[in-house]
Amino acid sequence: MKRAAALLLVVLAAGAAAGSAEARWHPPVGTAWQWQLDGKLDLSVDVPVYDVDGFETSRSQVGRLHRLGRHAVCYLNAGAWERWRPDRDRFPGSVLGNGLDGWPGERWLDIRKVGVLRPIMRDRIARCARKGFDAVEPDNIEGYANGSGFPLTARDQLRYNRWFAREVHDAGLSIALKNDLGQVRRLLPSYDFAIVEECFQYKECGRASPFVEAGKAVLEVEYRLARADFCGKARRLGFSSMRKRLGLGPWRQACS
Repeated sequence: MKRAAALLLVVLAAGAAAGSAEARWHPPVGTAWQWQLDGKLDLSVDVPVYDVDGFETSRSQVGRLHRLGRHAVCYLNAGAWERWRPDRDRFPGSVLGNGLDGWPGERWLDIRKVGVLRPIMRDRIARCARKGFDAVEPDNIEGYANGSGFPLTARDQLRYNRWFAREVHDAGLSIALKNDLGQVRRLLPSYDFAIVEECFQYKECGRASPFVEAGKAVLEVEYRLARADFCGKARRLGFSSMRKRLGLGPWRQACS
């Protein structure tokens, strides 16, 4: 009897986990989107997905996006420190590494020190959840492939990225794999969709294709290529591509 009861609990727990996964929002392959991290939020773009800054976007703005029939993705920095964020003083100097090339005021984090980063990142994720966001976009989660100032390995990054995905899922939100194309196949089970930058520019879009093959959206952006140079390829791959300026203001040129 005890064994049967234990098995029942396992089955119920598995069913609850599956149900929660099904309850999370999953953007469909080919969905159109807007990505704005700078300037006054422009709500006039008629697309079903908005990716906006988790700190600077208010709960009321997220609510308005929902009333307009749109889903909201919460951008937050999971792998680098930013000097302008209100929680910047919570990061000890021991986890701050080299600066990010081209991004003054940002420094890579030592993602091996999850014990230090855990409460900070949990609070950031909780902020996204309290504001009513549907998903999280964690940025800079490929420090192992950059000059972070720490001897980060691919295994370190996998461990951190999987941990981060679990935390986001535990908060009831879906999560996007931001770049980190070198580990797509290993991270695919943990992530609900992908956000990719300049894969046509660097001829590496095929590495993101497993997401589409799994029925998960790939939201893609180019900054330098003309639409004629990538939109046809994007449609064939099933990617949701557009052209943006690097500052990520309201301006966009969609492929369709």
